[in-house]
Amino acid sequence: MAEQNTPAPDQNADAAQSGPQFAIEKLYVKDLSLEVPNAPQIFLDREPPQIAIELQTNVNSLGDDMYDVSLKVTVTAKAGDKTVFLVEVVQAGVFGITGVPEEQLQPILMIACPNILFPYVRETISTTVTRAGFLPVLLNPVNFEALYAQQQAAKQQPVQ
Repeated sequence: MAEQNTPAPDQNADAAQSGPQFAIEKLYVKDLSLEVPNAPQIFLDREPPQIAIELQTNVNSLGDDMYDVSLKVTVTAKAGDKTVFLVEVVQAGVFGITGVPEEQLQPILMIACPNILFPYVRETISTTVTRAGFLPVLLNPVNFEALYAQQQAAKQQPVQ
């Protein structure tokens, strides 16, 4: 019986042929801040607060197809002219992205990565506000694809 000699597979060739790859390397809270400037008097007020929410996404290349993506969410609650509380969370993640064409990389970093980070920042905000003595703030889902499309459209408009 004759033996067949099959060459050992080239691992680099397999990686190149397997197509795009996406990996979550690490998820972490980069910054967390809570302010209750009018405590304890604010707990005596019965006026329901007005909630304002700000979102910001930042991307930093770490080299070697690694990216640090952070989602900063600031929630401000005001009753009249008094600040009830202000909570700011920066949830971040290190993502490995390989084999993705350059024109598709930015949407992944600005849509897919924030979609992964959002549930974590949402839970951190709710827990932090509750521990501060307030009712939890439950953030509604965010359509990061629509936000990215708005940003791209704003870049395309001529400056007047």
